[in-house]
Amino acid sequence: MNIRERLDVYEKLMRLDKPIGILLLLWPTLWGLWLSSYGSPDPAIAVIFVLGVVLMRSAGCVVNDFADRDFDPHVERTRDRPLAARLISPREALLVAAGLILLAFLLVLQLNALTIQLSVIACLLALIYPFLKRFFWLPQAWLGIAFGFGIPMAFAAHHDSVTPLVWVMVVANMFWAIAFDTEYAMVDRDEDRRLGLKSSAILFGRFDVAGVMVCHALFVLIMIYVGMRAWLGAYYFAGLLIAVCLMVYQYRLIRTRGRDECFKAFLNNNLVGAAIFGGIVVDSLLRVPLFLIPRTGLPG
Repeated sequence: MNIRERLDVYEKLMRLDKPIGILLLLWPTLWGLWLSSYGSPDPAIAVIFVLGVVLMRSAGCVVNDFADRDFDPHVERTRDRPLAARLISPREALLVAAGLILLAFLLVLQLNALTIQLSVIACLLALIYPFLKRFFWLPQAWLGIAFGFGIPMAFAAHHDSVTPLVWVMVVANMFWAIAFDTEYAMVDRDEDRRLGLKSSAILFGRFDVAGVMVCHALFVLIMIYVGMRAWLGAYYFAGLLIAVCLMVYQYRLIRTRGRDECFKAFLNNNLVGAAIFGGIVVDSLLRVPLFLIPRTGLPG
């Protein structure tokens, strides 16, 4: 295998050719960066976080494929992944993951001690997740916490503290992740059941569509609460309204439970995250207050 071919294998191993996972991790991190800085994130911190998202998501994909290397060959959607297709050895894959994590850690070392401590927890969450589906019926909840950990890290980086409302945002992100990853799991449900794996799509059973929409609803309700407590303005809530419309569209897709439709609904969550981020950015620039309550705000 020449260098070009090997780089192509690494690209697929890290899922750089399919950036949806990076985006779903990036959006809550960006929410945290903008809210923690009242719309003016420190440029150096922002660069560190964006690069960290790419590196850690890539490392997570490698570890996930390592954990699933004996299962992926039996699933239509994953059988061509580098480890499943035996294009790369497990040892080499782990070395790639270790290199990515090391680079991410070197980046976070530029930040304060609290952020570094939180990054260690975030790394452990990401590394444990791929193995949960063997014994935990709701690995999507763990994924949501892992994907949301960039939020408290952003507040820690800007303020060296994390307020309780920030952890409420992490809970909100957990429900969003359960929703979108259940849509993803609905694509592979038959294969996962046959292989003895666990997922929210199997756990919810015939209530899978209802489960997705309930989790979406809880996510939105908690984010409304966050917006009220932080005294965010009309544009933030407009972004949430757009997100709700996108979730209704997802319902129309997944109610048939078709594989292609469920995967399309999963991908649509990129727009959900973008809509909320857009609302936060515009709100920080053109604040139109809606609530005359004390600003207990998110920043520390």
